[in-house]
Order: sequence, then structure tokens, then C-alpha cells
Amino acid sequence: MVPFHAEQAGAVLSFLHADRRRGLSAAEARARLDKYGPNSLPGARRRAAWKRFLRQFHDVLIYALLIAAALTAVLGEWLDTAVILGVVVINAVIGFVQEGKAEQALEAIRKLLSLRATVLRDGRATEVSADALVPGDIVLLQSGDKVPADLRLLEVRSLQIDEAALTGESLPVYKAVDPVAAHAPIGDRGCMAYSGTVVTFGQGVGVVVATGQQTEIGRISAMMEEVGEIQTPLLRKLAAFGRRLTAAIAIVAAGLFMFGTLVRDYGPSDMFMAAVGLAVAAIPEGLPAIMTIILAVGVRRMAARNAIVRSLPAVETLGSVTVICSDKTGTLTRNEMTVRKVVTADADFEVEGAGYAPHGGFVAQDRSVLPSDRPELIEIGRVAALCNDARLVEEDGTWRVEGDPMEGALLSLAAKAGIDLAFESEALPRTDVIPFESEHRFMATLHHDHAGHGYVMLKGAPEQVLGMCNRERAGGQDRPIDRAYWLESAQRIAADGHRLLALAIRPATDGERTLKFSDVEGGGFVMLALLGISDPPREEAIAAIAQCRAAGIRVVMVTGDHAVTARAIGVALGLGKAPVVVSGAQLDAMDENDWRRVAREAAIFARVSPAHKLKLVETLQAQGQLVAMTGDGVNDAPALKRADVGVAMGMKGTEAAKEASDMVLADDNFATIAHAVEEGRGVYANLKKAIVHVLPTNAGEAAMMLLPIVFGASAVLPITPTQILWVNMVTTVALTLSLAMEPVEPDAMRQPPRDPREPMLSRFLVWRLCLVGALLVAGSYGLYLHELAQGSSVELARTAAVTALVVGEAFYLFNSRHLTASVVSWEGLTGNRYVLVSLAVFAALQAAFIYAPPMQTLFRTESLAFDHWIRIFGFGAALFAIVEAEKWLLRTRARAPAGPVVAKQGNP
Repeated sequence: MVPFHAEQAGAVLSFLHADRRRGLSAAEARARLDKYGPNSLPGARRRAAWKRFLRQFHDVLIYALLIAAALTAVLGEWLDTAVILGVVVINAVIGFVQEGKAEQALEAIRKLLSLRATVLRDGRATEVSADALVPGDIVLLQSGDKVPADLRLLEVRSLQIDEAALTGESLPVYKAVDPVAAHAPIGDRGCMAYSGTVVTFGQGVGVVVATGQQTEIGRISAMMEEVGEIQTPLLRKLAAFGRRLTAAIAIVAAGLFMFGTLVRDYGPSDMFMAAVGLAVAAIPEGLPAIMTIILAVGVRRMAARNAIVRSLPAVETLGSVTVICSDKTGTLTRNEMTVRKVVTADADFEVEGAGYAPHGGFVAQDRSVLPSDRPELIEIGRVAALCNDARLVEEDGTWRVEGDPMEGALLSLAAKAGIDLAFESEALPRTDVIPFESEHRFMATLHHDHAGHGYVMLKGAPEQVLGMCNRERAGGQDRPIDRAYWLESAQRIAADGHRLLALAIRPATDGERTLKFSDVEGGGFVMLALLGISDPPREEAIAAIAQCRAAGIRVVMVTGDHAVTARAIGVALGLGKAPVVVSGAQLDAMDENDWRRVAREAAIFARVSPAHKLKLVETLQAQGQLVAMTGDGVNDAPALKRADVGVAMGMKGTEAAKEASDMVLADDNFATIAHAVEEGRGVYANLKKAIVHVLPTNAGEAAMMLLPIVFGASAVLPITPTQILWVNMVTTVALTLSLAMEPVEPDAMRQPPRDPREPMLSRFLVWRLCLVGALLVAGSYGLYLHELAQGSSVELARTAAVTALVVGEAFYLFNSRHLTASVVSWEGLTGNRYVLVSLAVFAALQAAFIYAPPMQTLFRTESLAFDHWIRIFGFGAALFAIVEAEKWLLRTRARAPAGPVVAKQGNP
């Protein structure tokens, strides 16, 4: 694209063969429309709903469940079939609802475009549809307009444009017509107006230099289409787990069939039934439903803490992030401009208080100062209040500004200096004004009191105001101005990341009732003060960053602001005493090796473009990091989509950013991200507890299918497939769901992020699974054999075996509340009331399973006597005690002093 921002306006008009006074002719406009196409973005490529729904079944574990459903249907086990298919369909519906965010994000970007535009055609101002604009059209802008295409500005009159959606900067940008450097970032291209941005003040005229896909917003749209969806760690692990589990079940089931028919000489039909029973036993049918519910509980908890999760897997991913790339304005800062420093000719004052609330005081040399003791503060406050067009409004205890945020900061300063804003405007009403314009970089107002005394009050850029002053005020007296002092003070304040503003005053001359540029620029002003204005950090964001760093999470600030301002805010936020800052211009000059280095080392990326943000995310991911990216503008959408967790702002975020994200912050506060990470870690811990609780049961059931045949005892199954489904989908789910309500572990945010490459089942969890699975098999199969030895029927022996299995699982539920910590305490036994509720539900269900006649007919069970229950509960208590003893041994081993050679301890 031609760098029109680097060319003089006349050269741009010549290049585009455009006429500033007449615009294009209707015929030329039609010809260019045929050549360049309409000024619109292409719609998102949509897949048919039925195709998106069918894609939800493309998963190995789902295939295994469907095969199991088919086999149970062949065997006439219709209850089994219905339950399995129910689980599959529920999961498919959830996935279908969650999909399609990219299409919605692209549609949201298209909605940002203007619908109408005012252009010159054949010398007349004409309103046309925005999609009919072509390069070379002369567009007229005024306050409230949405810029319809990318424009090179030709004329401006106090033109301000809100470019937050494109650059992330919170303040409107003053526009000019002078060209800028060819490599200037978008935020510094003062002579350009970009499609989708909004005119907040003034008027302007520009020539269209890009339309449709060639605009900056069009490039972002194209970038969005190219960015692929990132699969979350949880989904990757589940997919790998499902493939391995399915392959293992298929191999074992086939091996069982071959072994039984060829070695044990059992009938093929009996062995087919046994192989199907093993497959049904080994597949954790209830696990997808349990995991979905645990994630949904996490969504509800996060919503209660102002984090609205749009994608269920993102709940767990948040707990895994290793890097958070955060926007600055409004997320790490308050998005409220505040005067922080006041420098006079003989003193420096720090201003207390944050935001627009008129509460706070002044500090000089570490001592509080009353404005009544320093009259210059009162005079500074008066000029700040009167040379001002904004208003402060209080609503429900919250102060906001109507007008320019910088002027709102001046009103707050005036109130802190004791100025009654309403009284001052009546005591010194405004007679005339020269409004602020980017060409002259100052605002001047003329005021007269009721006695006829007049004053000209001035505010503006320091270098401009200094040139109009010949004296300065110190200690209530005027003296010749020390320009070197003021320039040095300006550099010092700017180095702290503050925006600068100068205030000055002079008496009006006799009869001066109007203001003219020549009169004001003629000088004669008295310099009052330099003001340092900034958007202060959120106090809660400072604490949240410290919490994240303690949790091993690196926080990186990514902002469209200038490097000096970003560095100062970064230091205040705790990103380091001397954080490494990299600008967008520096990134453009880097090769891949430099990119990898700064991605590892830099704490702040300033003045960056959408492409920079996207590449930063991709570079960090290539280094094995799990990245959360925050943003609010259209410029953030590609990076939000690419990140492992995209986090959009709910209050000031664009719809494009929200649709591209996985999570939306209802309060736009970085501290909410830290809370969400903590909840995400809790969700993963609960998922792990659920898996460790569910899988031993499946392992035990599968082993009970194997043991009789392997040892040649009998081809009669100790548990039927229907009874297996009862255990898996009713009692197991009823018990395990209570683990979804486990509170977050107290030390969750004092642990480092887990390795993203960590498998779903670590060695520790495999050991625990094997231990508990073996105990469940020993207890349930032992009771089955015991009942047969006592002459009981196969139905009664099966009932005892199933009940022992689920009672052992109920006792193990308490063990599962903490993977290694003891639960032999009041908190361990009663700390989660949902565990107690689930046990009550489980008891009622299991009693119906055993004693209700319809259930006895359906599941082929028989009633148990009191002595059966003694043996069953004795087994459950023994299992509980053995697992607690294993935990004690693990804790003792972890506390033991290291010897010459120590095996590396894995984190469970």
C-alpha cells in the first residue's frame, strides 16, 4: 500500500487524479467502482448447521461410545444403548452451541463500517451509500460521523477522532494535514482517518485512499480469516487420552475373545458377550458428562467474579496459562485521566486521589499542603476550571466526565484546590473563547467579573504556552521567566510517563471583549504551572500482577501508547524496576531470532500494530507457552482469536473483540483475570480428582470381566453390561459430580503453572488408579466368589459385587477430595456439603437398585441381608484406610531429607 501519510496532500490528490473542489464525476465514480469493487468487507464463509453438528462426532472417544451403543443394541440391551447415545448427543449439542465464534467475529467487524457518507460528486456535496465510495472520492466529515473509508486528510477544523477500536488509545486523537514519517505507526499518523473510527469533534475533509479489504480494518478482517483456531490443552489431552484408551480397550477385548475361544474353549457367543461387557465396562461413559458439568460449574463461579466465559474448555485453559499479555488502558489502568503533578516556578506538588472524583490533596516535600496556604494552587485551579469545556457528573457515587477526558482531569484538580466550579463560572463568566485546535495547540478564554475586570486564561502544549509567556509567578509575585527551568521540568515530567499541559494567565486590556489570534499569540502571559496528567494504575491490578508473578505467570503489557508512558506505568504496576520495553518500530526491524529473544525478555510492547500482537502470541506459543491475550479493539481481534485464551473487555470492548474471545471481563479489570486463573486452576484440580475417582471403577469393572476367563473359572460374567451402565452412569456420576463443587485449594496461586505437555494421567495418577482399581476388584470380586461359595444365586452374588463396587467408590470419594493431603479431619469429611448430598442421593438410588421390584426385574438383582452389608461396609472402610495410609507415606517421603541420590518428585 502506498504510504499516503508520508506524502503532501497535493501529491496524494495528483496520484489519485482527484479534484479537491469538485470531487469525482458520477461517470468516473462508476468506472472506479467497477475497477476497485464496493467499499465493503466480504462476509464470513459459513458452514451449514448440519455440517457443524456432525463435526461434533469427529472424536475417537465418541466413535468408541457409538460402537459400544451399536453392540449393546445388537445384544438387545436397549437401556445401555439409550444411555450411551444420550451422553453422545448431549456432548454434540454443547460443542455445536460453542462453535462458530470466528464467523460471528468477522460479522462484528463488518458492522463497524459506516452505512452512509457525504462526498463531493460533480462539485456538489452528496450523501451516498458508504459501499459506493471509491479511491479519489472527497469525503466531508463532521462530529458524530463514522469514517467510511481510509482517508488522507486535506483540511481539518478542530478535528478529533476516536481511534480506540483500531489503536487501543483511550483519548481522541487531534488530526492535522501535515505528512508524517513513512514508517510511523497507525497511532501516530495524524494526517489519516481510518475506516470504522468515529469523529468526536470538529470537521474535516479527506480523500479516499483505500476501500474495502484494502483499508486497515479490512486487513484486520483478512488476518482474522487466516488465523486458525487453537485447540485447548484439555481438548488435546482428551483427544490423546481417547485414542489411547480406545486402542487399549479394542486390543484387550479382541485378546479376551481370542483367548477365551482358543485357549479356554468357551463358546464364541459367550466370549462375544464377555468382550462387549469388557468394552462397556472399560469405557468411562459418564466421564464426558462429568467433565462438562465441572467446566460449567467453573463458568458459573467465574461469572460471579465478573469473568464471562464463552467457551467451556477455556475455563480449564485459564488455569494453565504461563503468560498473560494485557492491554494497558482501562485494564491495568483506570481509564480516567488524573493530574498527578503540578510544577510551579518554585515548588513541585504531588496530587493525591485518582480518577475524576474531586477528592484528594497536595503533597510537597513529603508533607501535606493546604491550598489556602499556597495561593498559587487556588489560581491554578481557577484557570483549570474556567479554561475548560467539560463537566463533571456524579451518578450513584461514581464520577464521570462529559467532554474531553483531559479537561475532566483539570476540573477534578480545580475541585481539589478548593474551587467551587459552579460559583467560579458565575463570578467570572466567559466572554469569548479560542477553542483548541491542533494547528495552534492551545485554548484561550476571556473572562470578566461583575466589576468589569478581565482576564485571559490559557492552556496548551508547554512549548507553545512558554513561547507566549514573558513572566512567571512565584510566591505570589511575578518575575522574568526562566525558560530553561520550565523546559527541564517538562522533560522530567514527561520521563515519568505523564502527558504535559501548561497553564498561564494575563489581565485583559481595557475594552478587550473578544479574543483574536494575533492578540493571544502576541504574548504577555504569566506562566503559572506545568501539569503532569496520566491514567493511573488500578490498585487492584498492582496486587493482581504480584499474585500472578507469585504463581509463576509472566505478565506482559501490550499497548498502543508511547514507550515512555508505557514504561512509567509498567514500573508503577510492578513489571520491574527497569522493564525491557520494545516499540513497534523496533519490532519491524527484527528478524526471527530477535523476535524470539524479545518475546522471552520484554515486559512491555509499546506502539504495536495488530500484526505485532498476533506475531507475539504465535512466537510465545512456538516457545511452548500458553498465552492469554486481553484486548478491546478491532485491532486486537486476530490476536484474541489466536491466543490460547482470548480475553475481551465487556464495558469498552468492541463486538469484534468480544466475538473473537473466549472470555469477557464484565468490569474490564485485570484483577478479574487473576481471579479467573485461580478458578481455572481449581477447575483443573477438580477435573483431575474426578478422573482419579471415575477411572478406577472402570478399571475394576474391566478386570472383573477378565479374571474369570483368564483363570478359567467361568464364562459367566460377575457383573452384567446393564449393571455396569448402572454403576457408570448413575452411581458414579451421582458421586463424582460433587467433586465439581470442591473449593479452590488455598495454595493454588502459589504454585507454578503446570507443564502444558503434562499428560492427562501422570505417573502418580496412574499409580493411584491401579491401586484403587486393584482394591475395588479385590473387594467386589472377592464378595462375588464368597457368595457363590456360600451357595447363593448368581443374581445375589452379582448384587453383592455391584454394591461392594459402588460402596467402595463412595468411601473413596472422601479420599479424592485431596489427592495427597489427609481428609481425616472435620474439613475433610464435611468441608464440601455437596459430597454429603451426593452420598444421600447415591444411597437412595442404590437402595432402589437392590430392593425395588421393578429395578430387580430390570437389572436382575436380589435383596441383600444385614450380614451382607457388614461385609460390604467393612470393605469400604478398609479401602478408605489403605488410601489414606498411602497418602501418609507419600507425604512422609516428600518431607524426608534428600540423600546422595534422590528420585525427582513429580507433581501429582
